[in-house]
Amino acid sequence: MRGNAPLAQALRDAARMLVRVAAGRSLAEEFVRAAEEGIETPRAALLDLTHGTLRRYGRVQFMVQALSRRGQPDALLQALLWCSLHALDSGRYEAYTVVDQAVRACALLERSSAKGYVNGLLRSYVRQHALLEGRLRADPQAYHQHPGWWIDLLRDAYPRHWEQILAAGNDHPPMALRVNARRTSVADYAARLAGAGIRAKPLGGAALLLERALPVERLPGFAHGEVSVQDAGAQRAVHCLDLAAGQRVLDACAAPGGKSAHILESADVALTALDVDAARCARIARSFERLGLSGTVQVADCTRPDTWWDGVPFARILADVPCSSSGVARRHPDIKWLRRASDLAAFSARQAAILQALWQVLAPDGKLLYVTCSVFPQENEELVGSFVARTAGARRLPLADGQPAQWLPATQHDGFYYALIQKQA
Repeated sequence: MRGNAPLAQALRDAARMLVRVAAGRSLAEEFVRAAEEGIETPRAALLDLTHGTLRRYGRVQFMVQALSRRGQPDALLQALLWCSLHALDSGRYEAYTVVDQAVRACALLERSSAKGYVNGLLRSYVRQHALLEGRLRADPQAYHQHPGWWIDLLRDAYPRHWEQILAAGNDHPPMALRVNARRTSVADYAARLAGAGIRAKPLGGAALLLERALPVERLPGFAHGEVSVQDAGAQRAVHCLDLAAGQRVLDACAAPGGKSAHILESADVALTALDVDAARCARIARSFERLGLSGTVQVADCTRPDTWWDGVPFARILADVPCSSSGVARRHPDIKWLRRASDLAAFSARQAAILQALWQVLAPDGKLLYVTCSVFPQENEELVGSFVARTAGARRLPLADGQPAQWLPATQHDGFYYALIQKQA
């Protein structure tokens, strides 16, 4: 942001985006809108302010409420104050700079009458910071920066690790790469990174973990398909799917296509990638083209086999099902605040319907790998256990990598759940 855009302008644009997120729109939709409207603030600056603020949303909400002595301001001013508090906490600017630029942003937002109020509240925050920190600890939602229902679910499910999971959800996500084994080796690509001054360490398989995140344009060979960006937890799918040459494989909820591509990079199989969204299917096709891969991409709802299945069963099925995304909340910090506790029942019903439909197209002795990027047992262990218990011929298998089904978010990977189910003949 330094030198690229005035902070006042960036605060204005970020506040406009966040007021819409607070009203229920996704942050991804807001970035699409910003690109279409040609907002002058650089994307990197908006990412920093919006993602940083939403990772601390419970905290900044608490601070505004605690410091506002004339009642709560209107929604746009609240959003400006949230972003300004994040800028103060970030340590990237002197406090007087943030206060000055936030006051200037009032005029840019047509809220000139609120300049004194914004100035006073932010100065009070600077003076009373230590006192407010003590008060904040008594408010779980503000302290852990997650909704209360989310905190309760994790505390019940992971009595020893719930605080660790919440802390990870507020952190910056790691950036991992997947080396395309059809074009280069992990060792050779790591050497190319080192030659370009980019530090990375191998995580096993095709995964490399970057020491620092960077734009894909800086990755050697990215445009020529030598490497992709994919979390190490997501790369686990290929290791657990038990692939072999010649198999007929289905990726049933394939978009954006990272796991499909990894399957084709790893084994000579006949892959069909399904997704219900045509635009996302086009993205899968573009990814295959960049990576030099060949697979069938089809727009279809996997729960309706009568509309897309040719009657030939699949030896392997990957069911990376829609879920709460609670294991990747640090990548999409609006998710924590857009989700509701009642959403879990809807996700579970959809997941159960997908499993039931895909079971029909799985070959005898075939294997289905159920995957979510969730840490909630309602979408994972409870759902899979219920499916296996009620489904004749369904047998749970140990995972080939010897790791537990549930990976919690950590410094090297996001939170993912994997369960391998065999259809006994």
